[in-house]
Amino acid sequence: MDSRTVAEPGPVLEAAEAGQFAATFDAAVAAIGRAVVGKPDAVRLALICLLSEGHLLLEDVPGTGKTTLAKSLAAVVGGTTARIQFTPDLLPSDVTGVTIWDQSIGSFVFHPGPVFASIVLADEINRASPKTQSALLEVMEESAVTVDGVTRPVGSPFMVIGTQNPVEQAGTYRLPEAQLDRFQIRTRIGHPDEDAAVAILAAVGTRAGRPAVGPLLSPAEVGDLVEQASRVYVDTSILRYITQLVAATRSVDGVTLGVSQRGAIALLRTARTLAASRGRHFVVPDDVKSLAEPVLAHRICIDAEAEYGGLTVSAVVAAVLRTVPPPRGAA
Repeated sequence: MDSRTVAEPGPVLEAAEAGQFAATFDAAVAAIGRAVVGKPDAVRLALICLLSEGHLLLEDVPGTGKTTLAKSLAAVVGGTTARIQFTPDLLPSDVTGVTIWDQSIGSFVFHPGPVFASIVLADEINRASPKTQSALLEVMEESAVTVDGVTRPVGSPFMVIGTQNPVEQAGTYRLPEAQLDRFQIRTRIGHPDEDAAVAILAAVGTRAGRPAVGPLLSPAEVGDLVEQASRVYVDTSILRYITQLVAATRSVDGVTLGVSQRGAIALLRTARTLAASRGRHFVVPDDVKSLAEPVLAHRICIDAEAEYGGLTVSAVVAAVLRTVPPPRGAA
């Protein structure tokens, strides 16, 4: 289970603060949207994930803008970005870093790996061996890396954007449930619609002429937004609703593994951020419903027979939303 507390860390967010949060959030979406054209929903989910201190899993075909999204997100928050191309020969030390003896000073020196960045793009994460995949587990959970017995924080903000190609599975290693559970949100960018595709083609030029996304927030301001989102009020009836939704995923026919308590915490944290991004200082059931599939679906496992019969994780989430009644009058 997530080691971070979900208790109220301070006073409840004020309505005026929520309005300012929404204005800043929309400005960041618009800034990233200049580079990631025609995909505001994917951009919003990525920002919600970042401000909820989570990690994002993109399952999409090549050429849909995954790297552009990661770089633009890092640029907006005034952070750094790193891209790791996962391959079968990638070693854990290639991700986390390594300690090397420096003869000139007579001591060991730590050389940080690419994971020491604000936004880390783990491209085609399922192409690396399970041992290398597991190198990300500690840093995704603890925001720190332990090498040779020394624990080093990676800094803040920090988010891993993992990608998988859903088409070609030859030579890949399926992500285990424990690692899938570390990703707060799973979504896809998808191909642009016709108008967005035309706009992208019309803007094609040299590499130097690509849309530049400048810093809109400092890392400290990102931390302030994270803190504000954590103070969004959640009624007890909403907490019970989230609990019932998660529990219901475990009793659907054909489901071998339902959503864990970590998934419930992820749904709560993202619902708070979504509410603030909509200018509200409290969570409503629609916030939970909007995020149910991207937060819960990848945490559900279906047995082979049910999957062969056409059952999907999206259908499981949709069925659970239909059967579990939302609270009325919750504010």
